[in-house]
Formats: sequence, structure tokens, C-alpha cells
Amino acid sequence: MAAGEYVSVGSQADIERSDLELERAGLIADPDEEREELAGIYVGRGLTQTLALEVATQLMNHDALAAHARDEIGISDALRARPLQAALASGVSFASGAVIPLVSLILAPENWQVPLVGGIALACLALLGGLAARAGGANALRGAIRVLLWGALAMGVTAGAGSLVQTFA
Repeated sequence: MAAGEYVSVGSQADIERSDLELERAGLIADPDEEREELAGIYVGRGLTQTLALEVATQLMNHDALAAHARDEIGISDALRARPLQAALASGVSFASGAVIPLVSLILAPENWQVPLVGGIALACLALLGGLAARAGGANALRGAIRVLLWGALAMGVTAGAGSLVQTFA
């Protein structure tokens, strides 16, 4: 999970770097066109053309690349792709999320392991989905149901693939 997250967010970081290089080249080649482009964004957000051009000019005088990165591309320091941080968060989340089902597997009688572990894992998914939704200000029941349904689907597909592999082994 952590490796997949690192690769995914690493690709996003590569795209961000490439976009910034294109922006940097555009600022060198034609700063007036870049200023007009930035002003157009501000006009689209509701400023008058005159005010938008003044804002674009002042922001570009302060830090032209940062202004274009934030307002044209959507890159800011707070939202910048951080592959290592994403990989660590994913790895810790995945490992800690496996603790309760793993403990239930160890403690359950052998003939109850599959249904008990599956049920506990789904219950944990629903609980965490509800908590995450509530923390984000959304409807907890809707979040719990969404995570429960997608988790059940993922578990079903995984179990089906495992059965196919076991059949052919």
C-alpha cells in the first residue's frame, strides 16, 4: 500500500514539477502574456479587468511563479504532492488498520475465522467511514455505508480471485 501511494503521489509530483518548469519558461519568454493570463483568471473569479490586472501585476512583482503555480495550476505549499509523507501515512494506516482483524484471526476458533474476521473488518470499515465523514463535516451514516459497501465489494473481489487461484493451484 505504501509503495503504491509513493508511486502515485510521486507521479503527481513529477507532473507538478513539469508544470512549474513550463510556467517558469513562459514567464521568461512572455511575462506580459502570463500577466494577462493571470488577470483573466481573476476576472473569471469576479474581479473587474482593471483590478484583476493590478492584482496580477502586484502578485507577479512579489513572486510570479508562486502566483501562477497557485492560481493557474493549483499548486501551493500546503497542497503540494509529497510522496514520502503519503507513503508513510498509507503504510502506518494500513498496518494499524490490520491490527483488529489480525487479533480476531488469532483469537477465533479455526472454523469461525473467515466469517468473524470478515465481519469484524467490515464493522471496522463502517465505523471508520462514519468517523471520517463526521470529522469532515459530512453525514456519518452516508460515509459509513459508502465505505462499508466499497469495502465489502473489494473483499468479495479479492476472495473471488483467491478462490480462482486456489482452484487452479
